[in-house]
Amino acid sequence: MVRFLYSRWDGSQDVFSIEKEELMDALSDELINHGDVDSALRRLMQRGLQGPMNQRIQGLEELLRRLNSRRQELLKKYDLHSVVGDMEKELEDIVNKERRGIQKKLSDAEQTAKQSQIPQKAAEPPKATDDLVKALKQVANRNLNILDNLPPDMGGKVQQLSSYEFMDGEARTQFEEFLNKLKKSVMDAFFKDASKAMKNMSPEQMKNMKEMLKALNKMLMEKRLGGEPNFKEFMDKFGSFFGPDPPKSLDELIQRMQGRMSQMESMMDSMPEGQKKELESMIDAMLAKEGMGSAMAELAYNLEYFMPKAGMKSSYPFEGNESVSMDQAMELMQKLQELDGLKKDIGRLGSVSSVKDINPEKIKEILGEDAYESLKQMQQYIELLEQAGYITKNGSHLELTPRGMRRIGRKALMDIFAYMKKQGAGKHDLKKGGGTGDIIEGTKKYEYGDPFLLHLEKTLMNALQREGVGSPVKINQADFEVYQAEDFSRCTTVLMLDMSWSMFLRGKFTAAKKVALALDSLIRTQFPRDTLYLVVFSEYAREIKSPLLPFTDWNEYVYGTNMHHGFQLSRQLLGKHKSENRQIIMVTDGEPTAHLENGVSYFQYPPSPRTLELTLLEAKRCAQEGIVINTFMLDRSFYMTRFMEQLTKINKGRVFFTSPEKLGEYLLVDYVSNKKKRIVNS
Repeated sequence: MVRFLYSRWDGSQDVFSIEKEELMDALSDELINHGDVDSALRRLMQRGLQGPMNQRIQGLEELLRRLNSRRQELLKKYDLHSVVGDMEKELEDIVNKERRGIQKKLSDAEQTAKQSQIPQKAAEPPKATDDLVKALKQVANRNLNILDNLPPDMGGKVQQLSSYEFMDGEARTQFEEFLNKLKKSVMDAFFKDASKAMKNMSPEQMKNMKEMLKALNKMLMEKRLGGEPNFKEFMDKFGSFFGPDPPKSLDELIQRMQGRMSQMESMMDSMPEGQKKELESMIDAMLAKEGMGSAMAELAYNLEYFMPKAGMKSSYPFEGNESVSMDQAMELMQKLQELDGLKKDIGRLGSVSSVKDINPEKIKEILGEDAYESLKQMQQYIELLEQAGYITKNGSHLELTPRGMRRIGRKALMDIFAYMKKQGAGKHDLKKGGGTGDIIEGTKKYEYGDPFLLHLEKTLMNALQREGVGSPVKINQADFEVYQAEDFSRCTTVLMLDMSWSMFLRGKFTAAKKVALALDSLIRTQFPRDTLYLVVFSEYAREIKSPLLPFTDWNEYVYGTNMHHGFQLSRQLLGKHKSENRQIIMVTDGEPTAHLENGVSYFQYPPSPRTLELTLLEAKRCAQEGIVINTFMLDRSFYMTRFMEQLTKINKGRVFFTSPEKLGEYLLVDYVSNKKKRIVNS
C-alpha cells in the first residue's frame, strides 16, 4: 500500500505524476482531520504530497517560501542607490570632458596663433590672428564660468546643460546620449515599446509622439466621463508606438501603462529621499526640454484615476552592492512586482478552484520547471477527483460522493490493518465448513446438506482426473466441489463516539472518526448482514449517518459528556432489531459529566452523583435487554477507572484502556474475534 508523507522540499526530489486513487487516499486523511472537502483539499494543496520514491509535488506553502527566498536574494544582491549615483558620475564626467575639450581648443588656438607670427611670404594670408584667439578665449571663459556655476541639483544641471553650447564634440554627443537614455527610461514608465524608438527619434517623430500623448489623454478623459472612446481609430493612427504586440482594448492599454508607471514609482520609493528628489528633478528637466512635461503629468493623473497609487506600488528595502542602471532597475521592479503578485495570488486562495488563477508560466520563470510541474498538477486535482467520481460540485462547493465515501472508509481500514500483526483481523475463516454464510475463497467436497454453490472449474478437473480426457465429460456426485462459506452470526452494533471538549483538545476524536470509518467499511465489505449505527454524544446524543462522519466537528459552545443520553438513544436503535447479538461500542476519554432529565441536558463538573446514577441505571437497562457495552478508554484517570469498574460490573461488558494510535487495532480485532466467539459458544 502506498502511503503519503510530508517533508520539506530540499531540491533533490523529482515531481511525480499522481493518480486519482492516490490523490483521494491523500485527501482522506485531511477530510477526517478537517471536515469539508474544500478545506481538506485546500490544506492538501498547501502542504504538498510526498511520493513513494522520494518524489514530491510541492505545496503552495513551499512555493510561497521559495518566492520569499527569491525576493530576498534580489533585495540582498542589488544597490538601488547606484541608479542616481551612476547618473551623477556620468554628468560629472560629461562636464569634465567639456572642460578638457575647452582647454584643448584654447591650447590649439594659441599654438596656431604663435605659428602665425612667423614671417610668411607676402602672397600668403595669416593663419590666425590675435582677434580670433581673443574671441575664442571669451567663449571659453563664458562656458567655463557656466560649468563652474552649474546648479547643485541634477535637475538644474540637466536643464542648464540642455541649453548649453558645447565646445567639445565628444562631450556634446555623450550628453545627448545621456538625455536619450533618460528619455527612454521615463517613457518606459508608460510605453515600453514606444521607448525603443526614442533613442534616435527625429523631430518629426517627436512631434508625432506629442500628438499621440494628446490623443491618449483626450481618450482617457472621455472614458473618465463615461463615454466610449474610439480606440480603433487611435490605434490605426498611433499603433506603431506600441510594438509588435499592441493592446487589444483601451482597458488593456491602461493596465499595461499602470503596470509600467507603478514600476517607476516603486523604483523611486525604494531610493533614499534625497536621491528620489534628484531623479525627479532630472526627469522634470528632460520633459520640459522636450515640451512633454504637462502631457506626461496629465497622463499620470488620468491613470491614477483608474487605479489609485496606493494599490499600484511598493517600496523595496535593497541591501546589496551590485550596481544597476535605471533600465535595469525598472526590470528589477517588474520582477519584484510579478513575484509579489504571485505571492498574493497564493496567499488569497479563497477556494480550491482559485488555484487556477495562479500563472504557471510566471512560476516557471521565477522558480523553475519543478515548481511549474507541481502547480500544474495541483490545478488538475479537482478534475481528477471529479473524473474518478469521488467528488462533485454543488454550486461553488465540493461534495463527497458515495464512491468517495467508500474510498475513505477503505483507506482508513487499510491504514489500521497496516499496523496489525499478520495474524490480526482478516476474514477469520472457521474450521466449520458449509453453512449458509458468506462465500469465501476455499472449496470442499460436496456433502449432503451443503448449499449447492458449485465451483465449476474444480468440479470439471475432478471429473477429468477420474475419467481421463475425453468428450463428453462425465460428472458424478463424487466430483462436485462447492465453495465454503463462513458461518458468522449477525450482529447489530451502535458505535458511540465521545465528542466532548477533551476529545478534540487532545486530537482523540480524529482517531475515533478514522476507526468508525474503518469499521463501517469492514462491515460493508466483509460482514454485509451486520448492522452499524453511529451515535455521537457531548451535551446531547444524536445519530449520524456514516457519509456525514468525516465532516462531523466539535461545537465549541457545547460542554458535557452525556453517556446517559447516548445509552438511551443506542438502546432505542438496537430495539429495532431482534438479532441475538446486540452491542454498544463506546469510545471515550472521560467519565460522564451530563445527563438527560425531562428532555433537558444538565452539565456539572466534577460529575454529580445524579449524573453517575442515571448513567449506570441506563447501562443496567441495556444489560436487561441483552445489550452489551464494550468501552474503549483513551485515558486512565483514577475517577475514570473507578466509574468503568462500576459500568462493567453492572453491564457485564468489557473495558479496554488504549491510545488513539492503538484504538483501531483494538476495536477491529475485538469486533471480528467476538463474532467467532459467539459461534463457538453457540
